[in-house]
Amino acid sequence: MKIADLRRFIAVAEELHFPRAAEQLGIPLASLYTSIEKLEAEIGQPLFTRQAPTQLTPVGKAFLPEAEERIAAAPPPAEKPQAKAGGKAKASKGKGRAPIVKGQPKPYKKRQGR
Repeated sequence: MKIADLRRFIAVAEELHFPRAAEQLGIPLASLYTSIEKLEAEIGQPLFTRQAPTQLTPVGKAFLPEAEERIAAAPPPAEKPQAKAGGKAKASKGKGRAPIVKGQPKPYKKRQGR
């Protein structure tokens, strides 16, 4: 079982509402449904009732403390490396022209098509 899937399960168990849990986690709703379905497939039992008021099943209620223990025992997630300030300088596109003649074609040259 993935820790991310367990975190998603706990968020849904706290909210008892899939769309609000997805919004709280900042993930798409379809991704949340997929994660819960993976957990249910691993356990072999449904964790939630999918009717109008979403409720934990007895298996889901029994699994909730175990999921919380596994998350507490897991190491904290690694921080994403931050990009250094600044960035690449823009490359010059061609030689350019002096501002005085900008917009005027060069003598004896055809316009370049795009």
